[in-house]
Amino acid sequence: MLRIIKKVFFFLLISHLAYIVLIRFVDPFITVTQVTSIIEGNGFKRKHLSLDEMSTAAKLAVIASEDQLFPDHNGFDIKGIERALAFNKKKKGKKIRGASTISQQVAKNVFLWQGRSWFRKGLEVYFTFMIELVWSKQRILEVYLNEAEMGKGIFGIEAAAKKYFKKPASRLTRTEAAMIAASLPNPVRYTVKPASTYVSRKYPWVLRQMNNLDGDPDVMAIIR
Repeated sequence: MLRIIKKVFFFLLISHLAYIVLIRFVDPFITVTQVTSIIEGNGFKRKHLSLDEMSTAAKLAVIASEDQLFPDHNGFDIKGIERALAFNKKKKGKKIRGASTISQQVAKNVFLWQGRSWFRKGLEVYFTFMIELVWSKQRILEVYLNEAEMGKGIFGIEAAAKKYFKKPASRLTRTEAAMIAASLPNPVRYTVKPASTYVSRKYPWVLRQMNNLDGDPDVMAIIR
């Protein structure tokens, strides 16, 4: 029995390592979140694009909104985590604040499932470490912009651009990209069109952050 368990463990280890390397070059076929969307009757719309096929505004908007330290960290925003822990301790569970980086969100979106269990979070840490080790920052951002949920049954920036603004992601303006990025904490609840109160309030802030980051050499090296 022990020998069988060891063989199964070794097989799983090799399999998931091979899959991580594969996704460095090949787009994911489908994810658990996307399957769940289909099962729940929300549909599934997605079209993969290369990073070069996305507007600069779209790439800048998600970094400005979700993870401004993305070019510099190794997958984890330690100061952000400390701030989130302090906030959550103060609120005593009444309101939860996260501190997930783009890399962590990719790990969750591609390899795992949605949820807040400590087991899932531990796996998220592992996969985040691995993709930061194996993938480039450009690939991490590309996968994020292709796989992230951006509305009910809407996955990726191309499907979102077509749904909300009737245009390809390559032609998104800064304002349109900021509106999509503003919805990302909860894109099913915080609708882009019609714009929810949350999106209406947040997207001007995202635009300001985009202006602040515009020209930053580390950011520009990733998005251009």
